[in-house]
Amino acid sequence: MTDVLTLGETMGAFRAAGPFRLGGTAELTVAGAESNVAIGLARLGHAVRWTGVTGADEIGSLVRRTLLAEGVDIAAARITPDASTGLVLFEPRTADITRVLYHRRSSAGSTLSTEDVRRAFDLGVPRVVHVTGITPALSGTALAAVTEAIGLGREAGSAVSLDVNFRSKLWSATEAAEVIRPLLAGVDVLIASDDELPIAGDHRVPEVVVKHGADGATVRTPDGSWSAAAHRVTVADTTGAGDAFVAGYLSGLLDGLDAEERLRRGTAVAAFAVATPGDWQGLPARTDLDLLDLHSGSTVR
Repeated sequence: MTDVLTLGETMGAFRAAGPFRLGGTAELTVAGAESNVAIGLARLGHAVRWTGVTGADEIGSLVRRTLLAEGVDIAAARITPDASTGLVLFEPRTADITRVLYHRRSSAGSTLSTEDVRRAFDLGVPRVVHVTGITPALSGTALAAVTEAIGLGREAGSAVSLDVNFRSKLWSATEAAEVIRPLLAGVDVLIASDDELPIAGDHRVPEVVVKHGADGATVRTPDGSWSAAAHRVTVADTTGAGDAFVAGYLSGLLDGLDAEERLRRGTAVAAFAVATPGDWQGLPARTDLDLLDLHSGSTVR
């Protein structure tokens, strides 16, 4: 059985030691909000399927190889010879501010379609369908794919989660709201940061999870509201922290944890993510979670 199906664009990611205009070295890896969540869930022991489109190029091979190595099912992913895999560039501008530059216009990932989603469902109905507000901004076919995933998930009895994940370089907040708000009628779990909640508007989603960054997270359900503090760790890179939180929260949902415990698992997974450079490299295995209970500076022998 598939625990989670997620869909979206995963790109080649270059991480530079300084501004790109000055040249120098850069590390090549991969990045994408939905695949970050997929990797996080897979490391926690869940069966995860990712569907998306990569180009018939070396970067696409890197994306597929990385996801396979992390235990993510990519049987429903598609390779197209008609477009290139997108790229994302990360450059540090201060000690704690990173600028993100995209090269993804007309990319392979933007050609995601309803056929891709149906193929993923044909391989097995997931317990949870997870989508983000990034994918609908990529193209009309990508928006249709997200709509199809939500609809098929509802029909099949899957829980549907949506992380707003607003990207100002893809569209305006007004444009995002016009697209995302109609989708919420089919969503069971809405996830957003404080500044993204206005995009969702006056929603009626049963479960609303709000990420507060260093201040933790809260959740509101028909049974009440709960909060969880963030874990205090030495921060190396906040990129991907929100996706890490989502992976932990959905893991708790799959394991039948109560709302407060779901939050705690989310903040725990996010703590590991921010303590290591990269979008997903620091994501923990399930056996790692108890390490946060140790005193600072402890060594596990």
